[in-house]
Parts: sequence; structure tokens; C-alpha cells
Amino acid sequence: MKLDYPTLDALRRSHPAWRLLVADHAPLIASFLQRAFVTPNVRVMAQSALVEALEDTLFGLREQLGEQTFPKGASEYLNDWAVPERGWLRKFYPPGSDEVHFDLTPATERALSWLAGLTERAFVGTESRLLTLFDLLQQMRQGSETDPQLRVAELQKRRDAIDDEIARVLAGDMPLLDDTALRERFMHFSTLARELLTDFREVEHNFRTLDRSVRERIALWQGAKGTLLQAILGERDAIAESDQGKSFRAFWDFLMSQQRQEELTALLEAVMALPPVAQLHPDPRLKRVHYDWLDAGEHAQATVALLSQQLRRFLDDQAWLENRRIMDLVRGIEARTLAVRAQPPTGEFASIDDLAPSIALPMERPLYSPPAKLVLDKLSLLAGEGDLDTTALFDQVRVDKALLAGQVRQMLQQRAQVTLSEVLAQHPLQQGLGELVAYVQLASESTQALVDDSVLEAVHWTNLHGTRQAHLPRIIFVRE
Repeated sequence: MKLDYPTLDALRRSHPAWRLLVADHAPLIASFLQRAFVTPNVRVMAQSALVEALEDTLFGLREQLGEQTFPKGASEYLNDWAVPERGWLRKFYPPGSDEVHFDLTPATERALSWLAGLTERAFVGTESRLLTLFDLLQQMRQGSETDPQLRVAELQKRRDAIDDEIARVLAGDMPLLDDTALRERFMHFSTLARELLTDFREVEHNFRTLDRSVRERIALWQGAKGTLLQAILGERDAIAESDQGKSFRAFWDFLMSQQRQEELTALLEAVMALPPVAQLHPDPRLKRVHYDWLDAGEHAQATVALLSQQLRRFLDDQAWLENRRIMDLVRGIEARTLAVRAQPPTGEFASIDDLAPSIALPMERPLYSPPAKLVLDKLSLLAGEGDLDTTALFDQVRVDKALLAGQVRQMLQQRAQVTLSEVLAQHPLQQGLGELVAYVQLASESTQALVDDSVLEAVHWTNLHGTRQAHLPRIIFVRE
């Protein structure tokens, strides 16, 4: 794309990413959407959860900057960000749900990635990128070589290099990457991993655009269904056979391999345990980034499944309409027949020409075959006796996680951080171990909770059997 004046002027007026960067509340929008969607890799969020998170953010900002800094409510801001004129959020109803959900648009994620690149980096790594470029050139040259002799010579050269390296290692000469090289390669990896998640959202957007186009064409179609199906399936095949579609399919096939997933898990755990990498304090979510890729890919696959469901529904509707048209014709014939019943027409008034002579061959009919009779054994059923304790069915309890989260937020309004033991001191456990597990689950799902494994805390509660005690790492909830 040429960055001339007309192109940039059109982008300034129409592109959602540019509009986000120049918006009045751009710091609020970018920081909140980064924390709510990008950092935890949340693809879709319900309106109630997103409104609650934005209200907490606005509460903290209003305490610092004044009540009039952000005068609107959280719901109004979200609706403003989702209108087509801005296009920073996608507002929709997912299948099987009557609650509004929100998702980032690809343009918004591009703007957030660009803003993240504005911060000053610790150092600019060039060696790992040069090696990546060199490997890409080698892959392209070797993958396009058609001469068998040249290809075998290249493979033998690589085999000789591997043999030489094995000999050096056995002799005690093992060159290792220094700390700078390890940190540089890890930062390059983390950048590419985040960019891959961003690409998934754009792939999903392209499939969703095709689905919306199909729905519009089906709603306005008046011709034969075969013509429409041919056009729609042609567009679907065009996307699947495009460079983007082929790359996505190859990536998905690679990642769906159980062996590859286990290999990625082992590699990530080994790399994150290296001291130079640990000094960078990397995001713990990088340990499971391949599962985030799977989750993002499943959303793209679900969009493709919606397209297939829409085509199947179109075919079912067309079959129902054709059956209804046939029934209307039959009823019309019956109504006209009853109308002339009192005065039937004379002479020949209707005729149907046979397309072929009727031939009856009695000996071609199959002989009668008596059906096989089913013989049932006469067995006497005996009533059994059972001694079951049904009280366990009525002793089930339900832990209200929303109530527990509200108790934590109430204490955080007065303090910057609070530990789980302090929360339990003010709000003792009422439902025993199940309620304690719910607190731990809230901490694991929240981005504003820390776990200190170096300190163990004792938690006590009382039930019908006496006093119980559990030891667990210190859990600290912090205010945003």
C-alpha cells in the first residue's frame, strides 16, 4: 500500500484504529481493552462481566482525576465504543444466549499492538532476527529445488554438519548461548506469539464477513437455490484455497497434533526455567500460549461452522417452501373440482399423454415371504430390595462465587491489597472446603491476584465434625 496523501487521508477518516488513536479518551479505551481482552487472551466477554470490570476501572480513575473526568456510565461507554462509526468493539448475541457479548475488532488489536511498540525496549535484538531470516531463505530455496541431486547434496551437507557437531560435543566442546542471546531469542519468541494471537482475530473476522455476506444474499435471493449455493460455495473455496486459508489450515493441523502439544509444553517449561529468562519476569501465560492459540483457532473454526449451519438452514427452508407450494396447487385443484361438482363439464375437458407404454409383468413380482415370528422367553421378574441413604441427595450446597468476589472488592475499596486470610477473618467460611476452593479459583482466574508460594498460611473452619484446617500459599488480592 502506498502511503500517499489521499490514502492516508482516507484512513484517517474511515479506519477504526486511527480513530481510536485520536479519540478523546484513547488512554482509557486502550488500557482497559488491553487489560480486559489482550493480556488474558479473552476472545469473547459477556456484557455484565465487562461492565463490572469497566466500572471498577472508572471508580479508580475518578478518585484520582475527579468525578467529571468520565461522566458517563460503563454501559454507555461500551455502547459508544461498539457503534459502527467507531468500530472498536463487536457487539453481538452468541448462539444459545440472550445476553449481549463483546469482542475486540482486528483494527483495535492492531492499534493496541502499535501502542505497545512505542515503549522503549530494554535492547534491540538483531542476531535472532537475522538467523530467522536466514532460515526462511534456506527453507524457500530447499523447498523449491526440483533437482534431486542438488537436494540430496544439500541433505548430505546438513548431515555432515550434524555429525561434526556430535563429534565436538562428545569431545567436550559444547558451545552454549550466553545470557544476552537467550534473552534476545525469548523476547523475539514472545513478540511472535502475541502477533500470532492478533492474526487469529483477523482470520476470524474474514470468515465472519463471509458469513454476514451469505446471510444478506440469502435474505434477498429470489432465484434458484442451486445458483446461490454455487456462488456461495465458490467464495468459501476461494477463501479456503487462498494463501491465508492454506496457512491457517496448515497451522491448525500442526497444532492439533497431541505430540506437538506435548513437545511445546516441555519446551516452554524448560525455557521459562532458564535463569536469564526468569530474570526478565516473563508473563506466566506464555507457559500455556499454545493453548491460547488453540482457543483462538477454535473461535475461527466456530465461525466457519456458522456458515455451514446457515447453508443447511437455507436448504431446509427452501424444501419447506416447495412442499407448501405443492400443497397449495393440490388444494386449488380440489377447490375447482368441488365448484363444478353440480354441473360437471361434458365431453373431454382434460387429457394427459403418457410418456411411455405401461407394461405389467405379473411373474416379476416377488413371492410372498412370511415374516419371522419373535419368540419371547417367559421370565418372572422379582422385585429387589435396596437400602439406600437418600440424605446425601439433599445435602448439596452451592457456593455463590459472585458473593465471594463482592466481599473481596468491598475490602479492596478501603485498602490497596488484602490477603485471603484477612478476607476470611472478616468473612468466615460458611460452607467449608467448597467455599475455600471457590476463593482459590477466583484468584486463579483474576489478573489482580498474586500467589506467594514462599509463605504458607493456615485456614480454619468449623463443620458438623469439628474444626478443620488447611495450609495453602498466601493469596493476595490487589486493587486495579
